[in-house]
Amino acid sequence: MKQIISIDIICQHYEIEPSFVQRLNELGLIEFVTDGNAQCVEKNQINHIDKIMRLHHELEINPEGIDVVFNLLQKIDHLEQSLLSAENRLSVFESLLKQRF
Repeated sequence: MKQIISIDIICQHYEIEPSFVQRLNELGLIEFVTDGNAQCVEKNQINHIDKIMRLHHELEINPEGIDVVFNLLQKIDHLEQSLLSAENRLSVFESLLKQRF
């Protein structure tokens, strides 16, 4: 069974309004699950929510800005993976060239 935490508890813990959490959900930054009539999040999202709340509290970034930050971080991650893949392929070609000469 999945462990869930209600949005009310999230709001109390982070001292935020439910509308803020709702906006995060609308932007696709967090995903709600329903438990009866209560909206909740799965416990495995807590680390992600912590990152979001740090951006919001420490840097005063709004939900739309947080969405931009996370999209940029995903792009950086993708670029780093692409670079690593290219470096690995280059390494293979370099070793083949060294063997030939």
